Amino acid sequence: MPLTVAIIGRPNVGKSTLFNRLAGKRLAIVDDTPGVTRDRRAAPGRIADLAFTVVDTAGLEEAFDDSLEARMRTQTETAVDQADVGLLLIDARAGVTPMDKHFASWLRKRKTPVILIANKCEGRAGQSGMIEAFELGLGEPIAISAEHGEGMGELYDALRPLHDARREKETWQDKKADAQSHPAPTTAAVNDDRNGKGEAEAPDTLTDDDADGEPRLIQMAIVGRPNVGKSTLINHLIGEDRLLSGPEAGITRDAITIPLHHKGRRVDLVDTAGLRRKAKITEKIEGLSSANTLNAIRFAQVVVLVLDAQDLLEKQDLTIARLVADEGRALIIAVNKWDMVRDKKGALQRLADRLETSLPQVRGVPVVTLSAHTGKGVAALIPKALSVYDAWNTRISTGKLNRWLEITTERHPPPLAKGRRIKVRYMTQVKSRPPTFAVFVSQPEGMPESYLRYLTHALREDFALEGLPIRILMRKGANPYAPD
Repeated sequence: MPLTVAIIGRPNVGKSTLFNRLAGKRLAIVDDTPGVTRDRRAAPGRIADLAFTVVDTAGLEEAFDDSLEARMRTQTETAVDQADVGLLLIDARAGVTPMDKHFASWLRKRKTPVILIANKCEGRAGQSGMIEAFELGLGEPIAISAEHGEGMGELYDALRPLHDARREKETWQDKKADAQSHPAPTTAAVNDDRNGKGEAEAPDTLTDDDADGEPRLIQMAIVGRPNVGKSTLINHLIGEDRLLSGPEAGITRDAITIPLHHKGRRVDLVDTAGLRRKAKITEKIEGLSSANTLNAIRFAQVVVLVLDAQDLLEKQDLTIARLVADEGRALIIAVNKWDMVRDKKGALQRLADRLETSLPQVRGVPVVTLSAHTGKGVAALIPKALSVYDAWNTRISTGKLNRWLEITTERHPPPLAKGRRIKVRYMTQVKSRPPTFAVFVSQPEGMPESYLRYLTHALREDFALEGLPIRILMRKGANPYAPD
């Protein structure tokens, strides 16, 4: 495992800026407003040839009650305890504050080694703060500018010994484990080897990993309106309080990726900020959070739309579902807080009717009812996601498609266009993810939308593509008698 580096410090000292600098891309939201980061976030980081895992954390605050700040502090403490080294950031322009001294004293009592970083040292404005940093008792500070990339060489020199020490420790542990699992051969075993009796036998079967290498990684975004239980759902799926959750709406701001392994397949769960209508977004940070959520949808293969069972399928829920369908992602609807519904049969019927009338483009979308708080029904979500993902990757042979096309067009022939019947000649699947088909016809411009819907619904029913966005492209074959 690579070295784990946690970035810690009081609010608004540049932790997320340094995180983005080490990660090499703008992953975390950066703003002048204090307290933008709330959840801890990990990503691969690199300085030259030194690779490690970098963890961004919430700003340390003195809070020990049940408030949001206290929960953020708990998340930061967990990140420090799990890291191999902590980078304590101070704002060199503002100088050393009483809060910096308090948290430096707290860090000296932890087992995790700490490197003191004086950020915002570009120019001469941070020289006095750089000198003040010595009084924190954490050794000589490293002067950097996370915004401009200055001081990365000095940070590399500080991290390299820790990286090499961890590598040597892992090598020694691997050798020790190997020696314990493969003890020295006995005299009889050596003689058997010499006589040809000790040859190793090849395994009878190969696992999926042996045959195909690493299993496919599935990106699954959890989206929905604010305060519907997205973070609580992920926490229950992974079995720990990894993400901040609570009664407050809009806690999540960044799109946080959490890996999960299920029966040999890796699923990356992406927690996202709640999406509200554009007209209601007035703050810059909420706008950035919404943009991150939209990006998470675009890069996901499976999207789980979480609904509040007390308020099923509002207009904003339908807007999000249509966005997912337009992006061509596989969609699952998870109805959370199902334990609070009294008339469950009636609620399911209302949901089915609303989906039938308002979301025909993904007819048959799977619905999972659950309670993220109690855990009831949560176990069915991942298997359903894997099933939908496999269907989303469906490939249908051209021969099978054209036999189906002949039967389907005979049952309901295409209408007339310009006084002539449209001839449907040929059909093939041009891509999957989502399933996309090309139909070669005599008059593509005359094919009505209603007949395309007919073909789409028939495809969905006959090839088990329920709930998936299906795309059909009308093409006109080349006329061999037309002049070039």
